[in-house]
Amino acid sequence: MKKFTALLAAFACAAVLSACNEKKSENTSTADESLNKVKAAGEFVLGLDDSFPPMGFRDKDNNIVGFDIDLATEVCARLGLKLKTQPISWDAKEQELNTGKIDCIWNGLSVDSARAAAMNLSDPYLKNRMIFTVKDKSLSNLESLKGKKIAVQNGSTAQKQLDASEVGKTAKEIVPFDDNQTALMDLDKGGVDAVFLDEIVAKYWIVTNAKDYVVLEEGLSDEVYAIGFRKKDQALRDAVNSTLSAMKADGKFDEISAKWFGK
Repeated sequence: MKKFTALLAAFACAAVLSACNEKKSENTSTADESLNKVKAAGEFVLGLDDSFPPMGFRDKDNNIVGFDIDLATEVCARLGLKLKTQPISWDAKEQELNTGKIDCIWNGLSVDSARAAAMNLSDPYLKNRMIFTVKDKSLSNLESLKGKKIAVQNGSTAQKQLDASEVGKTAKEIVPFDDNQTALMDLDKGGVDAVFLDEIVAKYWIVTNAKDYVVLEEGLSDEVYAIGFRKKDQALRDAVNSTLSAMKADGKFDEISAKWFGK
């Protein structure tokens, strides 16, 4: 009887060990290696629209600079990584991310429900407002935009909002552009009557190009910016998130903000 009991115990122990090994194997195969992979590569690949000042754009020497670039450079320095900026088509940003060509989308990425479902978003780090800017000062409110041509960036949350809004439905035409700077240049030439875009981008462009344009007081929404990661890349997302939090706590985030926004 004792031998039989011992035999049963041995079988039970073997079964438990087998289950534990299977569980360990399963956990190993599904472990999140996103941070380790980036560290092994030694670089963090940031996808961006390189025509989106002041978040990420090319300066007069063709270098990619901007508020988001400075934030990312500091994050990488603290994580022991080299930052690589990778220009992408904004309309294909999710595809670029999911195929592994970039590690994140960090370029004034506005948060909405579709992006939250498609990506693993960081905590919001900057507020923004979606506005209309015009050259003709007789266009003073949303009502005055009826029957007008309005430009917007293709593939942006601005495009979705404009298409669904009363302003968009009563516009003469909604004209999509690959980037906001091209849209603003078309406004300057008189090709469109207004551009619907991020307030941060509009005001920066107006000041740096010394344009006497007007940002209408009435906008369509308030937004926040976040960084987009692949759904499964939780470890990488958390590392960037915690580093940004540390930068806010020690004043580095405010220092970078003051450089680009004066406050």
